[in-house]
Order: sequence, then C-alpha cells, then structure tokens
Amino acid sequence: MADCIRNTRINSVKIIQKSVKSAIDYIPQKAPFVMIGELIHSDETVTRSGFTITADNVFTINGQFSEAGLMENIAQTAALRAGYIAGIENKPVELGYIGAVTNFEVFHLPVTGDQLVTEITVEESVLDVSVISGKVWCNNQLMAQCGMKVFKA
Repeated sequence: MADCIRNTRINSVKIIQKSVKSAIDYIPQKAPFVMIGELIHSDETVTRSGFTITADNVFTINGQFSEAGLMENIAQTAALRAGYIAGIENKPVELGYIGAVTNFEVFHLPVTGDQLVTEITVEESVLDVSVISGKVWCNNQLMAQCGMKVFKA
C-alpha cells in the first residue's frame, strides 16, 4: 500500500488525497473486530475508508456482510478520522462510543470479496460530541446510510 501524504493542512488537519494508508494504527478496535482497512481520504469535514469483506469476518453470515457490520463500518470510519487527527497532533488514539444512530437504512448487503468505500461527513462538532452522516458504497452502489452522534470517552 502506498503511504503518501500530501503536506497540506486545513484547520490543523493534514489532507490525504489519492493515497492509501493502513487504518489499524488509528482506531482503538483490534482483530477480530476491525471493520475498516485503509484510510483513503481525510479533510476538514469528510473522511473515507476502504474495506474488503472476508469470509471469516465476525459480521459475515452465509457470505453476506450483515447490517450490524455496515453500521460498525460507519462508526469505525468516524473513529478513523478521530485517530488520524490525534496522530497528526501526536496524541494517543482515544476511545469513543456511539450515542445515537438515526435514519439507518440498508439498501443492499455486500458479499464476501466486495470492497466497500465508506464516507463520513462531520455535520457538527461541539466539545467531545460529533454529529456525522455516513454512507457505505460498493461498486458505486449505495449500500447503507445513517446519522450518528459520536462521543469521545
């Protein structure tokens, strides 16, 4: 995987564009509960992650990635954003938790081998609370979407 980072900062957040960076160092989750694979993009409001579904994933049932897996993928993309920013600021990755999920919709369930691209947008952030919207895509098809209220622990 490429480890290229453009040296640009917007509001103290370094921008990643057209680069891929392993996500595991930026999230508090550990195997087997990791639902993201790489950081694709991050700027002042949007973060995108990539993830390939495997047969041995805890949320893969009979070859399909479950609804719970899609929701966790969105949540971990939000955690990825927070962890990436913490890394830029030389701070440790913090724990967080989902305070609320709104308007969770699943349109299709991806299958083993599918590659997901998940995008979260920070709609509002006050103190240690962020309101985000998240969308999961596979082959340019919207798989799921929701809103979340995420709290830093």
